[in-house]
Amino acid sequence: MGLLLIVTFHPGVPLLIADDLPPAAPGGLRISRRVDTNSTQRSSNAVDVRPVASTNLRIVQAAGGSATKGEPTTPLVARSQPAANPFVIPLLIISFFPTNGINIDIRLTGDVGDPVVAVQKKTRKLTQEIIGALQEGSRYRAYANPSNQPALIYEVAATMEYFEPLPTKKQNGPDVPMTDYRSIMERIQIREWVEEKGIKEVWIWGYHGGKVGLWESNMSSPHGDVSNSDCNTNDLPILKRTYTVYHYNYQRGASEAVENHMHQLEALLNFIDGRNVTPPDQWSDLLFWGKFVGSDKSHHIVRPGCGWSHYPPNAIQDYDWANRVYVQTDMDDWKPDGSGRKSRINCERWGCDSLKWFVYWMQHLPGPGNDLESQGKPLNNWWTFVGDWDQAMERSLKLVGD
Repeated sequence: MGLLLIVTFHPGVPLLIADDLPPAAPGGLRISRRVDTNSTQRSSNAVDVRPVASTNLRIVQAAGGSATKGEPTTPLVARSQPAANPFVIPLLIISFFPTNGINIDIRLTGDVGDPVVAVQKKTRKLTQEIIGALQEGSRYRAYANPSNQPALIYEVAATMEYFEPLPTKKQNGPDVPMTDYRSIMERIQIREWVEEKGIKEVWIWGYHGGKVGLWESNMSSPHGDVSNSDCNTNDLPILKRTYTVYHYNYQRGASEAVENHMHQLEALLNFIDGRNVTPPDQWSDLLFWGKFVGSDKSHHIVRPGCGWSHYPPNAIQDYDWANRVYVQTDMDDWKPDGSGRKSRINCERWGCDSLKWFVYWMQHLPGPGNDLESQGKPLNNWWTFVGDWDQAMERSLKLVGD
């Protein structure tokens, strides 16, 4: 049996990874579950491997709160103390590794044919980097106030690894088949995870390579689907509580995965701000898209504000993250009325790097403790729309408070 590595992202929340355990057979599944460190039933350094009905299923579960067989417990993501009342995002990690024995089957993935073990390790490393970036990005104006703490804390409840292709379904027309998200969710019994265990996000590691279609983000909610998808309300089981599915491509890197979250953020904030019911000619008047981003129906930057995922304030085209041209913008002191202090910036402010741009941009979203006002009313904590969509909908929360 291989080693079991426990990585602690923040105090009290261990992530278990079954390290270097090849599947018993193609089509097998391995699940690593997070330990409840408050359990009175745990025993130090014990490893429990439970037999199950399926011969292709192994559940690896640690009963103790420290690493086994001398593995280090040093965090692989920088520790940070949470905000006074951060939103906790419990999540599931699901990976699909179609194999031809030792390697990923490139005939199925289109562009990934590396050894399975190497791709497993890559996805685990990228998962840690994504969590670190999202938590760092939720630190409101931490670029100026390093003591500000995250508004979001991510907890990995379980990781599931399938050694088989992504389930797909045929689409109309000549397009490649679409990932069958409903099939995946039903297979993992998503209802139990969401309604009984509080899961809010599901991260799927898979592939694209021109072989399958995917949605970068996809929401299931009793309040409707607000996501970077076609918003089909039948492609995921709808439950009593909201959950969001993110689909990553392990041929790419952490930046592309975090960009999925960026577009989901933009979808949520545009929806709350009413862009979907606002004539495009009036988008420049909206609080988020017009005043915060500084854009209009063109999606270009027309008044340098904070920009959006594809367009920093100095961008002249999509994905212009390394533009060294300077621009005057109120980004670092943004105020809804436009009275913020302007400064001269270019891509050097975020290292001319896409992932660093995403983190830097997220830190500008009004977070907990912000003192911003719009027409005399306080701005809400915008991370509420990521941290608890159901609460936001049930309370009819807007970007601006009462």
